[in-house]
Amino acid sequence: MNISNRIQSVPVSTIMELLTYSAKAKKLGKKVYHLNIGQPDIKTPEGFFDAIRGYKSKVLEYALSEGLPELIDAIRKYYKNYNIDFENEDILITNGGSEALLFTIISICDEGDNILVPEPFYSNYYSFCKSVGVDINPITTIAENGFHLPPKEDIIAKINSNTKAILFSNPGNPTGVVYTKEEIDMISEIAKEHNLWVIADEVYREFIYDGEYTSLGNIKCIEDRVIIVDSVSKRYSACGARVGSLASKNKKFIGSILKLCQARLSVPTLEQVGAIELYKTDNSYLHSVNKEYKERRDVLYNELMKIPGVICKKPSGAFYIVAKIPVKNADHFVKWLLSDFDIDGETVMPCPAEGFYHTPGFGIDEIRLAYILNSDDLKKAAYLLKEGLEAYLKIEK
Repeated sequence: MNISNRIQSVPVSTIMELLTYSAKAKKLGKKVYHLNIGQPDIKTPEGFFDAIRGYKSKVLEYALSEGLPELIDAIRKYYKNYNIDFENEDILITNGGSEALLFTIISICDEGDNILVPEPFYSNYYSFCKSVGVDINPITTIAENGFHLPPKEDIIAKINSNTKAILFSNPGNPTGVVYTKEEIDMISEIAKEHNLWVIADEVYREFIYDGEYTSLGNIKCIEDRVIIVDSVSKRYSACGARVGSLASKNKKFIGSILKLCQARLSVPTLEQVGAIELYKTDNSYLHSVNKEYKERRDVLYNELMKIPGVICKKPSGAFYIVAKIPVKNADHFVKWLLSDFDIDGETVMPCPAEGFYHTPGFGIDEIRLAYILNSDDLKKAAYLLKEGLEAYLKIEK
């Protein structure tokens, strides 16, 4: 039996592929410090679990396809706190931010179209696009300037007749970049001048450590072409809830997404019940989480700066750092760390960054590190990385 060419073009997740190596390392008794995936260790607010435990209905029914009204209203109020004025009818609940992204691509693109995306980018953007016959049109950014955007004319030069949108995460995964107001204005101008949608993945909105944050939701002149993707996963450390949302003032777009929502029936009811309570969480929780991640960022960045040959800028947001390292192939290095290196039975697992790029050969000497461990463990992980790199370079020569 045949498998479609379309799905065969979807790459295997780099992160998941390496899990077999970490599993083997653990089977041999090694402790692995995971810096490879953005799974926070911060406690999920207890209100989420209390709401699910307190659910009284005798029948667990489908929720409305668009989402529970109380959750939609909670998200509307959440946006209002950021001076972003959505109506309830502008918001749809999705199975995580991932479904929101996939549904958006399906709704605004036909097969053969392309979407502008600054690279490196969240690798699932590529998977979602390829699964429906849409191409990534990469805008290359570099570690040396903190992965900020190139000049406007360089971006415009990438646009062709099949370009339908600009997609980016802000703050950025995997880079931690936070785009300046000037960069957001530039994106808005390009979208307006070239009739493009703007898909803003803002799931890390609260994770800002330096400077000011500008949401696309605050740019009034293009509000009819802005699509905001969001999720409870990172903000409330609730990745397993799989509750996300889409928001747009474009009624035609929301209507098209609703067709897909109706086809998949609903987002799980209980998780939505829990998510309602997440949006009632006191701001002190978000402030404490922000403070914790800022400290972790500083610890990891400072430790990386002690390693000869490492190049990176201090990220301003999210909880990731992409760093250049003095190796020929970061993927081989990471696999070696897991299979052939340890100190007193301990090793470290960063993520090779090549899988976050579309352009062949880019990122081959880069790694992404997620600072989702406590500060002491981050120091130990950085020490293992330093010692491992030193040992590996002797072998590589």
